[in-house]
Amino acid sequence: MSSAPLAERMRPQTLHELVGQEQLTGKGSILNTAIENGKIPSIILWGPPGVGKTTIANIIANSLQQPFFQLSAISAGVKDIREVIDTAKKTTGAILFIDEIHRFNKGQQDALLGAVEKGIITLIGATTENPSFEVNSALLSRSQVFVLNPLNDNALIQLMNNALQKDEILKEKNIALNETEALIRLSGGDARKLLNLLEIVIENMNGYSITDEQVMKIAQQRIALYDKSGEQHYDIISAFIKSMRGSDPNAAVYWLARMIEGGEDVKFIARRMLIFASEDIGNANPNALLLATNTFQAVNVIGNPESRIILSQCAVYLASSPKSNASYMAINDAIAAVQLHGDLPVPLHLRNAPTRLMKQMNYGKEYKYAHSYENNFVEQQFLPDALDGTKFFDPQKNVREEELRKFLKDRWKEKYGY
Repeated sequence: MSSAPLAERMRPQTLHELVGQEQLTGKGSILNTAIENGKIPSIILWGPPGVGKTTIANIIANSLQQPFFQLSAISAGVKDIREVIDTAKKTTGAILFIDEIHRFNKGQQDALLGAVEKGIITLIGATTENPSFEVNSALLSRSQVFVLNPLNDNALIQLMNNALQKDEILKEKNIALNETEALIRLSGGDARKLLNLLEIVIENMNGYSITDEQVMKIAQQRIALYDKSGEQHYDIISAFIKSMRGSDPNAAVYWLARMIEGGEDVKFIARRMLIFASEDIGNANPNALLLATNTFQAVNVIGNPESRIILSQCAVYLASSPKSNASYMAINDAIAAVQLHGDLPVPLHLRNAPTRLMKQMNYGKEYKYAHSYENNFVEQQFLPDALDGTKFFDPQKNVREEELRKFLKDRWKEKYGY
């Protein structure tokens, strides 16, 4: 066990030892109560890397003392799933933990359905991706989704202190944790990454006191090796998005390469580019959303390694495109207005009038059908009275949206200030 990484040596064995996720595992919580009662439903654990998904699965298995099977969606296939199910049929209740379940395709997920439905296996799936998008609706309906939160600074400091005081190897070194900011920031809230980085620092430091300066120096020396594992998931995707937003295709393809080499899920990359195309480019270049949509569909069909070519084409296009967040800001401002003003009434002339009573109440009365007028437009009020004249969409200074501004100004004159 001493040869195992620190994060593995310090993996909690009971809920009492677990740091963080009190909303799920604390006394009286749903999961804690289910474990105490000796029976849990099939569950999906959704949260960022290193916050305890695998640990909770292992704790459940140890607590319930049921046969426990573990598969990784990266390497397992339908054959592996069926072998586990066949074995589970010979036992009374079995738990199947599938790490990164979002990487299973529809066929692989469908292979689990019957066994989950009949209670042959209790499924525990772990995912960093929104299960609403990545887990089949049929399987999702048979499972409870538990959201794991990123660990806060206090929890991360507690983890490091526990390691220094309780680990069989580190407690003999009498290391003092004088400064923690560098370790916390470099780990990005990932407990596994934090503990493994702590171990690297201790192995390479001089003296018995950990400082931010020492951590940064050692991390910079070891960063290439450390990043190769792909654990800087959120830092690198952030750099990728910001490079495209900053119109730097060279940096964008570099960070794309880092994610590909780190084993990042190509669907995750494509999905982020799809969001970016609307959030950061929008109507400055509507074709960006079309290309990003086709990219997402293409990588689902092509897979690795060829999908890197499609991803690169899209990343370069998005980075080199005109930018606008006007539509993104418009919906944010509109939601803020809804939250501020509540459910404002729909103007009478815009209401639907399918019944005689509604017509008698003037629903739909005096509504003007735009296509009956010149240029398919006639000025009338569409917002609630309290918001009439409020401008949510403000076109930005790019060729395409200047055209939109001119169109809207021609129609609305001075009403919205276009």
